[in-house]
Amino acid sequence: MSLPIRNIAIIAHVDHGKTTLVDALLKQSGIFREGEDVPDCVMDSNDLERERGITILSKNTAVSYKDTLINIVDTPGHADFGGEVERVLGMVDGCVLIVDANEGPMPQTRFVLKKALEKGLRPIVVVNKIDRPRAHPDGAVDKVFDLFVELGADDDQCDFTTLYASGLEGYVKESLEEEGVDMQPLFEAIIHHVPPPAGDVNKPLQLQVTTLDYSDYLGRIVIGRIHNGVLKAGQQAALIKEDGKIVKAKISKLMGFKGLARVEMPEASAGNIVAISGFADANIGETITCPSEPQALPLIKVDEPTLQMTFSVNNSPFAGQEGDYVTSRQIRDRLMRELETNVALRVEDGDSAEKFLVSGRGELHLGILIETMRREGFEFQVSQPQVIYREIKGKPCEPFEYLVLDVPEAAVGSCIERLGQRKGEMKDMQNSAGRTQLEFVIPARGLIGFRGDFVRITRGEGIMNHSFLEYRDFSGELETRYNGVIIAFEEGVATFYALKNAEDRGVFFITPGTKVYKGMIVGEHNRSQDLDLNVCKAKQLTNHRAASGDELVQLQSPTEMSLERALEYIGSDELVEVTPESIRLRKLKTKKLAKR
Repeated sequence: MSLPIRNIAIIAHVDHGKTTLVDALLKQSGIFREGEDVPDCVMDSNDLERERGITILSKNTAVSYKDTLINIVDTPGHADFGGEVERVLGMVDGCVLIVDANEGPMPQTRFVLKKALEKGLRPIVVVNKIDRPRAHPDGAVDKVFDLFVELGADDDQCDFTTLYASGLEGYVKESLEEEGVDMQPLFEAIIHHVPPPAGDVNKPLQLQVTTLDYSDYLGRIVIGRIHNGVLKAGQQAALIKEDGKIVKAKISKLMGFKGLARVEMPEASAGNIVAISGFADANIGETITCPSEPQALPLIKVDEPTLQMTFSVNNSPFAGQEGDYVTSRQIRDRLMRELETNVALRVEDGDSAEKFLVSGRGELHLGILIETMRREGFEFQVSQPQVIYREIKGKPCEPFEYLVLDVPEAAVGSCIERLGQRKGEMKDMQNSAGRTQLEFVIPARGLIGFRGDFVRITRGEGIMNHSFLEYRDFSGELETRYNGVIIAFEEGVATFYALKNAEDRGVFFITPGTKVYKGMIVGEHNRSQDLDLNVCKAKQLTNHRAASGDELVQLQSPTEMSLERALEYIGSDELVEVTPESIRLRKLKTKKLAKR
């Protein structure tokens, strides 16, 4: 491909408009036919991405502007998917940092910008959503500059180009005074401020594997950037494995990117981002090179996981009733397949053949894996997330998080009090238009189970974001849940009568008609101890009272336990039972409690 090339990544905090801005670039680049039906967030192709409105997997696309091919990588904004961000930054020569004009830099802005600066990239800053009420673009730019300085950016990086945009309206402009027309100013900034890719076509071939995909027809597909040399379809090449072993194979298919499609190419040279098939054993970070002169590129270093959970075979009384894949072998095979593409994940065998220790970057990272497996038909159970401790200089250390809350003023005191109990240390507090932004440094342990408290404290009006900060000395024991749980006393079907009579005992997670078993958690007790309760008890009918007499009586609305909420809620002696049809909470062991 003889076109001049620019390789860029789009980076930002979650929900600051990366994918919407890429949508506008694609639509205005002319890659779609006139009249073609193009969905919003076209880059978020995964069902979970569309449902949650977040980017989970990095995506590649390419557009042509004038005589230049622009390869674009849309990256996730959540720090839980930081492994995706870190590896794709090695493919590009520049990046576009998108910042919300109202919120300014947020925790993940800090995370992704730090990774970009460490790679030596010089970001183009786009202040997005300037058409929104309460937008303060100038204030956002000032905060971004302060963040650059705080993260140790050099003079050249601090002298960044600033643009103002509305991804939703489809325009970018160089100053606030101009009228927004289209995306051309961003295209021009990419051409003029992002350097062309380095690399020598005369050197031996070197391509680093940064993303893996799979096709029923082609098998494993490797995506990466050609750092040096020329790659041709049908040629022989060598794969240098992580352990140094060399595997030779033929490039059966060579593809480039055009819009959202992959197009076959006869050859590609240094600087191009391509997809190839032919290497069934390739893994992230390994090098595809010339067989006669094999030279490996440095392996990609990804931050280690900070959170661990135990996945195990479901052994509840309802085991095997709702899932298609329930055995330890099936669960293990699925987890091992995930390792091939999920670079920030770790899987180890547990203390029995039916248990697996799965480590990730956060509750969301692991929660997405669990939800994906559940939708694929897997049935299993998972334990409470536990932080991963490390010994540094002979001292036990634990991961700490940088936490930012945006809350109504009335909730400030309760948030500070509750985070103080969880070893949180407040670093900053700023008031603006009836809302307050609070910044904390807190042990990762302190955030497990906090989101539910946070929703109650702020009545659902608060915004919470956090990202990994660093490992620090162990901060001591802490209590994260203050209420006991209500446990079903026997197997059966929950009745209206039993739930209504026990409403004063706490809040239920189930409704009448729900099947329960002994040891299943059905609600939260309003006291600190657990309560064993018969929720299947039926009312005795007499001549004086008919069963229809309760029809006008209403039950309190139950608390719906989503997967994320369940993972945050459970204690160390509890499990979440995950099936394609249900999310249930249960005790690890059934205790003999006094019947109430």
